Amino acid sequence: MSILINKSTRLIVQGITGRDGSFHTQKMQAYGTNIVAGTSPGKGGTEILGVPVFNTVYEAVQQTQANTSIIFVPAAFAADAVMEAADAGIKLIVCISEGVPTLDAVRAYRFAQLKGAKLIGPNCPGLMSPEQCLVGILPGQIFTKGNIGVISRSGTLTYEVVYHLTQSGMGQSTAIGMGGDPVVRLYFKELLEMLENDPETEAIVMIGEIGGNAEELAAEYIKKNVTKPVIGFIAGQAAPVGKQMGHAGAIIAGGSGTAAEKIAALEAAGVQVAGEPSDIPQMIRNLLNKRET
Repeated sequence: MSILINKSTRLIVQGITGRDGSFHTQKMQAYGTNIVAGTSPGKGGTEILGVPVFNTVYEAVQQTQANTSIIFVPAAFAADAVMEAADAGIKLIVCISEGVPTLDAVRAYRFAQLKGAKLIGPNCPGLMSPEQCLVGILPGQIFTKGNIGVISRSGTLTYEVVYHLTQSGMGQSTAIGMGGDPVVRLYFKELLEMLENDPETEAIVMIGEIGGNAEELAAEYIKKNVTKPVIGFIAGQAAPVGKQMGHAGAIIAGGSGTAAEKIAALEAAGVQVAGEPSDIPQMIRNLLNKRET
């Protein structure tokens, strides 16, 4: 089973005629994702890669019954694209665009929330349900179907951890890259709840990084609500205080949000924290074996 996306997902690509939009449309199509429409203002009525192009998301939804959207538009227009999708009735929006101004992200997040839409991103790699659907820019060849859920603030670490899992014979149920900006929509708590309730997810890998308090809040939630084994990894353990490490959200401010604090919070909640991504498969195997004995 999977969360959020599956074979019945009907996807719109906002910005499909741009360089990134068209490139990743091909990749998603090759994986088997059902892309039913694209949007590009002024290019309605055309077609690209066999996909009909519409001027607006509303038109696309009315014509194709799409339920999911992925956004490949410049940062200056990303918030409007999110709100357009939510207003058209799209219930899952994945915003790949990076460099979105924080106040724009706040505005888009609130609008999507009011419309009952789930938003992943911005500045995220998207999500993958192996052998079912890819909505994003994740490398499909490293994934395999299985029972390990992966949620992550880091795109590249998602790929590394999934690679190690697959090489160890451990497939994934769903992998979600949440994005590394200061403001993103679906975060650890909501995704942990979804994976906890997914009957085919047996264990969860949670990849965090320095900055903010998302991992600490997740630790509180895990302690009270999650019964499945959770393995954690925190990136930026050697980062000096005040140093931004790649992501806009990965900055330690005023001594808070350090790797040590996050690791301590997770361990206090019963989460085993890996020292290296390559350690994760064996740690999961040990926990699952312990549960069976």
